[in-house]
Amino acid sequence: MVHESVLQHEAVEALVTTPSGHYVDATFGRGGHSRALLSALDSDARLLVIDRDPEAIRVARELADEDERVSVVYAPFAQLHAALASVGWEQVHGILLDLGVSSPQLDEPERGFSFRNDGPLDMRMDPESGESAAQWLARAEEGEIRRVLKEYGEERFAKRIAHSIVTTRAEEPLTRTVQLADLIDHAVPFRDKHKHPATRSFQAIRIHINEELQELDSVLEQAVDALAPGGRLVVISFHSLEDRRVKRFMRDQSRGPAIPKGVPVTAEQEQSRFRVVGKASQATARERDENVRSRSAVMRILECLH
Repeated sequence: MVHESVLQHEAVEALVTTPSGHYVDATFGRGGHSRALLSALDSDARLLVIDRDPEAIRVARELADEDERVSVVYAPFAQLHAALASVGWEQVHGILLDLGVSSPQLDEPERGFSFRNDGPLDMRMDPESGESAAQWLARAEEGEIRRVLKEYGEERFAKRIAHSIVTTRAEEPLTRTVQLADLIDHAVPFRDKHKHPATRSFQAIRIHINEELQELDSVLEQAVDALAPGGRLVVISFHSLEDRRVKRFMRDQSRGPAIPKGVPVTAEQEQSRFRVVGKASQATARERDENVRSRSAVMRILECLH
């Protein structure tokens, strides 16, 4: 079965302003957006795909073998400038960011992203690089765990969960996803009606392990530098921490650089290089019914004017 990416049609429609242009899918995943983009692009267009997941890169290279318009870079999207340089591009007509963990990653227990199926407590986007969730939980101080759960998961019972983690690991290491999920279930005093008690904590630990918010801040800055006049940055977020950052960044870019009080403002300074295109978009009712993950998706668009 071919996986269809969230807001696939809407993202492609928003992104492609020049069918013969140069585009970047900086979160290839399993290629749903990229394949839809290629269908909307002319034969002389070019598409650069980036991902830090080795399995995603394997699929991307298969696509590149099928379509000469595609180039592939194995890297975090925060290395956007380096990725563009590696293919000799300075500016592009569109950049797509589909944030967070992909559905195939969630569906593979051995990746450790989901508490619904037992697997090793890994959570790395690139399992060949960096520290796993199990390794971090084995060494982190209780205060650091509490901070991560509260800051990245907005978990109101962060203190209880962090204390339970530190107490439990003293007797046996936390190495499995279901093991951690059960610990959290017992640590919190009550459940939300429609959400597993481990949901926020797993999100928080994953964000921390992969430095997702730092990577997002970095790629947003690089993306606006890389956009050609008329080019667009399209970002799909799946939780409020990401979306607030994206919304604030695009708003600030559309306002232009801050002018110190008392400094004369020229006509050039008054006009920002960027504008926010339309309002934030969400999945249709039909897509939300067919794909649970799409229910929290928010898409925002920023356009380079000159």
